Amino acid sequence: MFNFRSDGRSFDGVTRCLIPTDGFFEFTDAEPGQKRKTKWRFTMADAPIFWVAGLVRDGAFAMLTTEPGPDIAPYHDRQIVLLRPDAALDWLDLRKPEAELLRPLPEGSLSVEKVFPEAA
Repeated sequence: MFNFRSDGRSFDGVTRCLIPTDGFFEFTDAEPGQKRKTKWRFTMADAPIFWVAGLVRDGAFAMLTTEPGPDIAPYHDRQIVLLRPDAALDWLDLRKPEAELLRPLPEGSLSVEKVFPEAA
């Protein structure tokens, strides 16, 4: 698994996939007094499970990335392309324009919680 930038690209004619998830993590610098980076868990504010837009090639898959949305920007300079539960077929069948799908979700779509570093 790896990430692939979606910015300015078209994925018409390629094998698209959906990666189910209930959350994902981003890391920031260690807090004062800590040795390990601070770990943040993101979930969808109004859905227990959602999708990451992906591609399949040569038996492997990649998660698409885009510019960070307002919920992710304070934590990272990129983000994976997240799709609401009801947008699955929009991505698989390109029922909507790619530009509508391959962008960050609106502010407030994600919840974030700090996950403390594990004991050393």
